[in-house]
Amino acid sequence: MNHTSQNQLARNKLGVSSIVFLVLAAVAPVTVAIVVLPLAISFGNGGGTPIAVVIVAIALLLFAVGYAQMTKELTNAGGFYAIAVKGLGRAAGLTTGIIATIGYNVFVAGALGTIGFFTGAVALPMIFGIELHWYLCGFVLCVVVFLLARSGIHVSALVLGVALVLEILLILAFAFSVLFTTGFDIQAITLAFSPEILVGGSVWIALLLVATAFIGFEATALFGEEAREPRKTIPRATYVAIVLIGGLHAFGAWAIVSALGVFDAQQTALDHLDGGDLTLMLMDQYLGPVMGIVAIVLLVVSLFAAQLAFHNSAARYLYALGRARVLPHWLAQTNAKGAPQRGLAVNLVFALVIAGVFAIFVETDPEGNPLPPVATLVPVGLGFGTLSIMIVQAIAALAVVVYFRRNRDPRIWSTLIAPGLGFLALLLFSIMAIANFDLVAGSSALYVLMLPWVLVLAVVGGVLYAGYLKSKRPETYESLSQDLENFEELEEAGAPE
Repeated sequence: MNHTSQNQLARNKLGVSSIVFLVLAAVAPVTVAIVVLPLAISFGNGGGTPIAVVIVAIALLLFAVGYAQMTKELTNAGGFYAIAVKGLGRAAGLTTGIIATIGYNVFVAGALGTIGFFTGAVALPMIFGIELHWYLCGFVLCVVVFLLARSGIHVSALVLGVALVLEILLILAFAFSVLFTTGFDIQAITLAFSPEILVGGSVWIALLLVATAFIGFEATALFGEEAREPRKTIPRATYVAIVLIGGLHAFGAWAIVSALGVFDAQQTALDHLDGGDLTLMLMDQYLGPVMGIVAIVLLVVSLFAAQLAFHNSAARYLYALGRARVLPHWLAQTNAKGAPQRGLAVNLVFALVIAGVFAIFVETDPEGNPLPPVATLVPVGLGFGTLSIMIVQAIAALAVVVYFRRNRDPRIWSTLIAPGLGFLALLLFSIMAIANFDLVAGSSALYVLMLPWVLVLAVVGGVLYAGYLKSKRPETYESLSQDLENFEELEEAGAPE
């Protein structure tokens, strides 16, 4: 019988498959296929988008090599915050934790706008002929997400597993339908991967937008304290997640550009940009109108699954920083299921309040028509959250390299070369995201373009807060590096009585 105290996450609940479900659900494959890939094709290198996916996947796998070695050194619900503490020191770790916490929590608020809009203004009118306000739909679905997350991480993993299987089946059905239509023409299959197509358009913008489609893979470390045999489970889950995400996105991107014609893909995608219906149009064409409706339903399912996954991630950052007493220690309490219920509640209230502000103070276009949340709240939430997580990934990659160099680890490939190359790639993605934030956010509104400066304030605030803790609360400052769970304690706590 496993016992969970009121300040401890559930132990021995997650295997490799469960963590992969949690991570892939955050990535939201159907949402990527319908929203992100058409943007990459439009603004990036058109028909070369599939190879851009492969390049990003390889870069992340290089980072994962060192990341896997680091997860064997520690396990902590703080994820990259804990890695930054171990590699770069307390001040850098604290700053990373603040950026990650803000990013994940704001991401959930933005996702509320996305799921509310596609449910109330798209799915319900299409299926039942009725339209509901996006905030009402988002409110209800977010409360359901909270109740599921509060029921325990194993419940979330089960729900996400079902949603993920449905998403993957839709993407595979569409991609194979395109493949069968082309008659397994080897030339058609390989053309999208040719150098001529790869360097067409802007390959750098393609890499940036494709990199945003991998956001969520880094969450594997967040569930280390709840995993079975975390030293084995977390590295395996990380590798499996990146390979599956890369393979699914690459196959989906290939299907889209092949259906459009590799050389015509970019222009056709640009023609459908305003309507945002490129992938839906192709699914309707290749799978029939009924599957077009199914695709809309699964888009909502995909958004719901992503909301649940990021809700769990945001709560674990709040829990970890609360346990370290960086944030109020009140956040470190869990319920009988081992779920960080107070972190979950804070994230829920935060998302509802932020979204509520946008629902009350509705912006209008020049003609006085109210703007939907996908033009206001979503760019703020998802754009800022994506940039924050990218930067946190880059910091963690640097922390991995520094940690193993400081300890003079003899493994050159796995602790220096591979993670070093991964760091350079993630640093490049982060810089490009800042330079092209209007594309990442999907809006060029002034208040949206000012959001990267919030991260500058977070860095300054983190450094100042670290200095305050060091001088005024030295015990809390010291505990930042002590709050890194060791495997012996985890295994003892999770062992059957």
